[in-house]
Amino acid sequence: MANYLLEMKHITKLFPGTRALDDVNLQVEEGEIHALIGENGAGKSTLMNVLSGIYPYGSYEGDIVFDGNICKFHTIKDSEKAGIAIIHQELALVPYLSIGENMFLGRERGNVLRVNWNETYHKAAELLSLVGLHEDPHTLIKDIGVGKQQLVEIAKAMGKAAKFLILDEPTASLNEDDSKRLLDLLLRFKRQGMTIIIISHKLSDIEYVADKITILRDGATIETLTKGVDDCSEARIIRGMVGRELSNRFPSREKREGEVILEVRDWTVYHPLNENQKVCDNVNIKLRRGEVVGISGLMGAGRTELAMSIFGKSYGRNISGTLLLNGKETHLNSAKAAIDHKIAYVTEDRKTSGLVLGMPIRENTTLAMLSKVSHNKVLNKDMENQVAREYADKLRTKCSGIDQQVGSLSGGNQQKVLLSKWMFAEPEILILDEPTRGIDVGVKYEIYLIINQLVAEGKSVLILSSELPEIIGMCDRIYVMNEGRIVGELMQAEANQERIMATILQSGKGA
Repeated sequence: MANYLLEMKHITKLFPGTRALDDVNLQVEEGEIHALIGENGAGKSTLMNVLSGIYPYGSYEGDIVFDGNICKFHTIKDSEKAGIAIIHQELALVPYLSIGENMFLGRERGNVLRVNWNETYHKAAELLSLVGLHEDPHTLIKDIGVGKQQLVEIAKAMGKAAKFLILDEPTASLNEDDSKRLLDLLLRFKRQGMTIIIISHKLSDIEYVADKITILRDGATIETLTKGVDDCSEARIIRGMVGRELSNRFPSREKREGEVILEVRDWTVYHPLNENQKVCDNVNIKLRRGEVVGISGLMGAGRTELAMSIFGKSYGRNISGTLLLNGKETHLNSAKAAIDHKIAYVTEDRKTSGLVLGMPIRENTTLAMLSKVSHNKVLNKDMENQVAREYADKLRTKCSGIDQQVGSLSGGNQQKVLLSKWMFAEPEILILDEPTRGIDVGVKYEIYLIINQLVAEGKSVLILSSELPEIIGMCDRIYVMNEGRIVGELMQAEANQERIMATILQSGKGA
């Protein structure tokens, strides 16, 4: 008989107008890595928020049995006392506090009169060594990368004597090397007896670490697959997630390239805080009408900095070079100027820079082009409502209505609202920065269909992505970028992951 450390029985969770969880059952054995997967909005994060006490006992139906005890967690501190720690996709770290301060925030070492800083940093160093992070605990969080911040969060959980670890999209913002290190750490923890739940849209991560896979769809448990017993292939998992076969991850399209619509020549950008640091170095790129062009590169290559500097010089200083639109030299000195010239930039950070989470879908949808739903600078709310409903229907945004706050939507549906916002601006050039980060394969496919529709209408799309299969599967041409420079250009027919990585490494700076 299986030794279940956790059983969640008949969990049902309601939100206004939505049944987020519908009689969900989950069983996790002690000492296993259990993957929880499903499309955006399937209920994965909601289920883990129930388990961790973020949604308190009484706000849901069903039972939680942990370590043989029926649990009634009213706060996250209750679940932490039981040995459960959750690490969210958006890391809960304070940038301007040190690593040590963050690790013991709210659990300060010392007494009510003063903090014992020697003990704080000594203990922090011990915990950092457990996760293989060799960093001075006095270092500010803002001065370390996202991969190291993930390790700080895990070390912080170790300091709470966690025996059950929940990680929500832990590798979504990491490059391949950092992802591999983190996944190897989870395997080491498993060998030491820890039990882990991992939520991830990266099926390669699931294949690498998971012993069992539970699939949720539309708030209900579909099935649990066991590695080595059941078919755990990507095709099988995708069928469980989306309820249908998805034979081609990247929809085909007829290619109709036209004239050059955007050209950037000798484009050089310096870091906004360090006038001696080049982030873009003599970049030259072209984008044709009806074409999808990708920019690939390792983390820190300068892709986002390039895109933002093109978009009305939204990033950088001492920007030099020439930008041509339809063959005519153009000076875009603000985001408004870029929008006026039919350029849109869909940021990789939808929660902070792309959307206003406290505002409803309808207001976010029209935010970039309020003039289209106004008359004499007076907002026409009926028109705004109509536009928002049209785009919600067109992009199949799952919501209770256009008055639903964007912050309460799943990540994939937030991304659809962000796309709606910029599609409503009717751009000729759409720059997409990590357009499918943290999004499941079903919604990814829908976004790819939207991209194909836009270029079929004669628009041009520039995709920046750290996912090489996405770049190769969607782009007609691919620029390879490394440390601020364009180091190669490949046509789709000749591109593969090995060739892109070789181009980076052979550039002389990609070691």
